[in-house]
Amino acid sequence: MRGRLRGWLARFQTLYDRSGFILNLRRVWLLIIIWAILANLAVATDREIFYRLSYLIVLVVAAAFLWALYSIQSFVMEREITSPRAQVGSLAEEKFTATSTGRIPKLWIELSDGGDMPGHLIGRVLSGMAPRVKYAWTLKTLCRLRGRFRLGPMTASSGDPFGLFVFNRTIPNTEKTLVVYPMTVELPVFAPSIGSLRGGEARYQRTHHVTTNVSGTREYAPGDSFNRIHWRSTARYDRLIVKEFELDPSADIWILLDLERGIHAGAWWEQAWYERDLDEIWIQGKVTKLAPNTEEYAVTCAATIAKYFLDKQRAVGLAASNHEHAYAHPDRGERQLTRLLEMLAVVESNGSESFAQLIARETAVMNRSITLVLITPSPEIEWIQYAQDLRRRGFHLIVVLIDASSFGMGVDFGPVIGELAASGILTYTVRQGDDLRVVLGEAGMAY
Repeated sequence: MRGRLRGWLARFQTLYDRSGFILNLRRVWLLIIIWAILANLAVATDREIFYRLSYLIVLVVAAAFLWALYSIQSFVMEREITSPRAQVGSLAEEKFTATSTGRIPKLWIELSDGGDMPGHLIGRVLSGMAPRVKYAWTLKTLCRLRGRFRLGPMTASSGDPFGLFVFNRTIPNTEKTLVVYPMTVELPVFAPSIGSLRGGEARYQRTHHVTTNVSGTREYAPGDSFNRIHWRSTARYDRLIVKEFELDPSADIWILLDLERGIHAGAWWEQAWYERDLDEIWIQGKVTKLAPNTEEYAVTCAATIAKYFLDKQRAVGLAASNHEHAYAHPDRGERQLTRLLEMLAVVESNGSESFAQLIARETAVMNRSITLVLITPSPEIEWIQYAQDLRRRGFHLIVVLIDASSFGMGVDFGPVIGELAASGILTYTVRQGDDLRVVLGEAGMAY
């Protein structure tokens, strides 16, 4: 009997240690005062009614404590995120299942989330939970900011019918990670057209992509797609023969993204912004406002242009001047798009390298057939001088200029625009509030 009692005490101690509790001091002190008065009256008068009332108060406090502790411990919750990746302007969907495993009804269970995703309002109160009952619901959150966010862990709170104790418990296995990619805009056309982009020399490198350059044939191997089968050779040799391809001579597309610290401008919105103006969002069309800063506009332009060229089966590479020196070697296909979006989801304007230094470093080993897409909000003239030199050397240049003066930077961008006009470089100028589908989908300004 004594061993069983010790076991129950140890179990109670474990449950107590796992659950932090909050006292309603006002009510507790009131009960303490009432109990003290009744105890004094019982001792002074030796009347049984006062003894019983004092014992009743002790039993009520003990029962309230055990009720609240049991309620929070006999609660199980599961959290499932539909996809660990989303995109700005899309909806992240989560599924929750809460189960009351105890034998005593729960008056209320309050759920809160400890994640850091802006606008992720997951707070919920489950009231009147019957024993052995399962509750399920779905939560959809509009993604309005790119990045890697932590969802959870979730915290459950419950109390007793008298409101004396409130217990909190962190629910295990409810911490998830969500990566939100930057928004991409579908461009009907992006100048220059694909056909007018310069090509290069054939590199005679084998590739697993299907291109227009067939280098030879070989026997079929498990995993080869059926569109690679050469049917004439298959009929001739009476076994499956597939074609091998070489990289085509089209030039690679390099996107150079300026993320130097100090040249980006605009507002980095607070949590309050993500919780208002929801009536202005067209969720069905996946249209949302970009954060009014040059960093978000530049990253969105980079993601949009990369997707456009990758959809056209071009090889796209990326280099950025942030602190981590984000870099991706040119490649094509859906896997390359995912890789670029993963990088652009977390980049920040925290680099110390100027855009001119980035251009000089990255183009030192490039051949002349490369097409460069320069994305920058920099008002400096030095990077334009590097761009002019590259144009004279035979590089094909496209500049996406983020006009930082429209984001509140007190700098005149007239000299930059004038220098680009004199250089004859194809330029797109993006300002705050512009529709990127319209601005980037136009023919651009070939000065």
